[in-house]
Amino acid sequence: MEKPRLTFWQIWNMSFGFMGIQFGFGLQNANVSRIFETMGASIDQIPILWIAAPLTGLLVQPIIGYFSDRTWTVLGRRRPYFLCGAIASSLALIIMPYSPYLWVAAGMLWILDASINISMEPFRALVADNLPSEQRTQGFAVQTFFIGVGSVVASAMPYLLSNVFDVANTAPSGEVPPSVKISFLCGALVFVASILWTVLRTKEYSPQELAAFHNEAPEQEEEKASLKAIFADIKAMPKTMMQLAVVQFFSWFALFAMWIYTTSAVTSQIFGTTDTSSALYNEGADWVGLCFAAYNGISALAAFALPWLAQRTSRKFVHCLSLVIGGLSLMSISLIENPVMLMVSMVGIGLAWASILCMPYAILAGALPAKKMGFYMGVFNFFIVLPQILAAGILGFFTRWAFDGNTMMAIVLGGASMIFAGLVVCIVKDEDEPNKAELGSQAEVVTV
Repeated sequence: MEKPRLTFWQIWNMSFGFMGIQFGFGLQNANVSRIFETMGASIDQIPILWIAAPLTGLLVQPIIGYFSDRTWTVLGRRRPYFLCGAIASSLALIIMPYSPYLWVAAGMLWILDASINISMEPFRALVADNLPSEQRTQGFAVQTFFIGVGSVVASAMPYLLSNVFDVANTAPSGEVPPSVKISFLCGALVFVASILWTVLRTKEYSPQELAAFHNEAPEQEEEKASLKAIFADIKAMPKTMMQLAVVQFFSWFALFAMWIYTTSAVTSQIFGTTDTSSALYNEGADWVGLCFAAYNGISALAAFALPWLAQRTSRKFVHCLSLVIGGLSLMSISLIENPVMLMVSMVGIGLAWASILCMPYAILAGALPAKKMGFYMGVFNFFIVLPQILAAGILGFFTRWAFDGNTMMAIVLGGASMIFAGLVVCIVKDEDEPNKAELGSQAEVVTV
């Protein structure tokens, strides 16, 4: 018995909630460094304050994945986690920009990121649960589209509020500007509304149906959760997953360097100021938000092109090419003097971001056992968060002592890391490559 193909609109409804998740994530990426600096954090403190994001992902995602594999309620398997995470994330978004002290803002980041991870991890597993192999690349691509749309609006919102709606983008020293506060309030509403859309309009297959799709006998007795079982499953992770882990590690080290240092690098090198209360600094910070919106917009458009290109070449070729272009684009930021030219770099970064959000998961899903899909998708997050923890631990030191306080060099280092990740894609084995049957030996040549 095979899984039925879903219509485009069914895939659309299933993925719509990711727009809200990424709305919250986009606000976080574009504005948290700005909030921390506004509240008095120094340049070398920012990476440590950001460590909340990867640490919560490291702990939360595999746990949520493990238990969502074993959950079945009136809302299904994955949807209860979407909803609970959305409610907690929205509360954190409302509180964070109003934090009276730096330590409160840092605490809100922990809560926000933990809640986002509770919603986000089951979404990856939901695509793998509901779609047959030949539709998974399309499913993850539609998710990437919504990630792009949510991030575009979230990243650009402070700029739009201040330049279109005349909302103030400056505030007294130590206080977050009104444009950022309003953006976070809007983010909370979008998060809950989009998740509710997916929860109410998506069907999930029961454990019995999933077992039939994979020609497995339904389990007569629920497997008891235990640390021993968790570690045994980690030890038995598929080879494809281990190979992709290296790619993910260097890809996300690069992304984390970009997220935490672009505001500081652009405002100091291109706009020529480090005074967080000045109009020039806030103009530069708003421009960074617009740049982040641009690369996410490019990723939303690329989400439609990548599956088409992967069908004609391979998923490995697409991911390798995208990461190399993204790394070169990230490094090119150091050569730019006119802020408008940053948009050129954002095109390549957007292409890489689209591929990072789509291709590794499409490759991975075909190598995982169906009944442990959520758990392994959560464990796969280890190789997203570990490089971020490493970056948070060492980038502050490197920036102060090796780069003499030049945050732009941290972004160049990130670009080199992304290029290396692209080269490592060549060793990954795609066990479920849809083109193999059609292209035969030609596919093997293309994907090596």
